[in-house]
Order: sequence, then C-alpha cells, then structure tokens
Amino acid sequence: MDMDTSKYNEIAEILKALAHPVRLCIVRGLIAKGGCNVCHMQECFGMPQSTTSQHLQKLRSAGIISGQRKGLEVTYQVCDQRVIKLIEILFSEQEEG
Repeated sequence: MDMDTSKYNEIAEILKALAHPVRLCIVRGLIAKGGCNVCHMQECFGMPQSTTSQHLQKLRSAGIISGQRKGLEVTYQVCDQRVIKLIEILFSEQEEG
C-alpha cells in the first residue's frame, strides 16, 4: 500500500472542492465554454457576485481553476486535466441521453 499521504491529501482537497452543486456546475460550465468571467456566472446562477466569488476562490485554492486578468475582468478556466476527465466521466450518461 502506498503511504504517500500528500498525494492523497491533494486529491481529497480536489474532491472536497467539487463536492458542492454550485462549484460542480461552475467547473462543468467552464469546461464547456473554455472560460468565463464572474459576471456571466453570476447571471447564470442568479446569485450575488460575492457568493459566486467565494465558490471561485475555493476552486482556485484547490488548484482546479486559474484566472487571467484582462483589465478589470478576470476570465477563469479549468487548469487541472484530471478534473476535466473526472467531469467528463461523471456527466457522460447525461450527455448521451
């Protein structure tokens, strides 16, 4: 048995960050669109910008997404290929049906 706990801790943090319906939806949407800003996400969810930003911060802290600043706007995208594969697997049945 592999006892490298740092590897397991990193993966557990990713799974914890994804274990919220809004964050899961954000990640799936970012994968589908290739990137998006917080204002667009806020409109889609009908949530205050502060709430959306809190979810984005959790995802950034887990290393799932990154942001690129263009002037005052930040465009977010999924930067972890493992997460992209995981989302594809989790939602493959819905997309087929």
